[in-house]
Amino acid sequence: MYDSVPLLARPPPTASPSRIKHLNTREEEDEEEEEDEDEEEDEASKSPFLHESITPPPLLLLLLISLHAPAISRHTLECCLRIPKTGPIPAAELLGVVEAAARTGAEVVMEAVNKPRNISYKGLTDLVTDTDKMSESAILEVVRKNFKGHLILGEEGGLIGDSLSDYLWCIDPLDGTTNFAHGYPSFAVSVGVLFRGKPAAASVVEFLGGHMCWNTRTFAASSGGGAFCNGQKIHVSQTDQVERSLLVTGFGYEHDDPWTTNMNLFKEFTDISRGVRRLGAAAVDMSHVALGIVEAYWEYRLKPWDMAAGVLIVEEAGGVVTRMDGGKFTVFDRSVLVSNGAIHEKLLERIGPATEELKKKGIDFSLWFKPENYPTDF
Repeated sequence: MYDSVPLLARPPPTASPSRIKHLNTREEEDEEEEEDEDEEEDEASKSPFLHESITPPPLLLLLLISLHAPAISRHTLECCLRIPKTGPIPAAELLGVVEAAARTGAEVVMEAVNKPRNISYKGLTDLVTDTDKMSESAILEVVRKNFKGHLILGEEGGLIGDSLSDYLWCIDPLDGTTNFAHGYPSFAVSVGVLFRGKPAAASVVEFLGGHMCWNTRTFAASSGGGAFCNGQKIHVSQTDQVERSLLVTGFGYEHDDPWTTNMNLFKEFTDISRGVRRLGAAAVDMSHVALGIVEAYWEYRLKPWDMAAGVLIVEEAGGVVTRMDGGKFTVFDRSVLVSNGAIHEKLLERIGPATEELKKKGIDFSLWFKPENYPTDF
């Protein structure tokens, strides 16, 4: 598990005064080097963490060093130790399970996509199908088979697992359920995993086509590893003018102040851009920003399972992610704005003040759906 963490480098032995005095004597220098090597070997044999086959866990390394240098920040220590952004689990291993889980869920959805739906409702218009539940069950099986101790937050099943785990899986087994129920081609399976609150790996399987001719494409990303679609590296668009941009937004089920505010933003941006689309599947919308076919997407009151995968894919494709007030984003925030970066500030000139007005009205923008006791680095 810890193979990716390098051994702690040992400082060179301090030269003795006699050695400094006689550096021009090659024989004496060689003798002292041999003695130094012997001393290092003796010390190494006493330290279990310097043995070539044993590497200490990253957090233990941080603790050991901080005892001797308490003023050094955690960030500096992690940089020195080169701890991966995906934590002690190598990125390739973590992403492999994420992709396998998303693919397994997508297979369940594909099996059901041309069949009659058994639909129930979580609210007046917020529906759920048997396919949502079966897809989540299949995804959970893959995750728990590989990482039994990890914490999991699913849209349908809620929170399960160890609340003290550094890893939190955010699963939307069928993003865009209403579209799926109507056979409208804008839905996906979304799986993202956080390491201490920050997206580490993600996969979104988007459904394309239509009745009797469905197909899929798979988006994937790992922190620091880039973003890909069907194995090909992708990048956000380079468009730097709102007037030449195609934008996307979304609306929640409650017709309240945030809904009204976003409806006004929808109208404003429709007037000054090439258009604003509303597809109804956040993971799909963000993946499209990463693919470079739209320039930006924003929405109020999304949940962690809506965003965990998509935001990482956008960032790894070169895009920018913030809250709708321009603040630093986490997947537990109640607003998100993702863009190609080139038009981000221009969008915030309108979206930011509108969001601040909602705050003045007392609309709650505090973190939500963050599991109690879940450790984060923010």
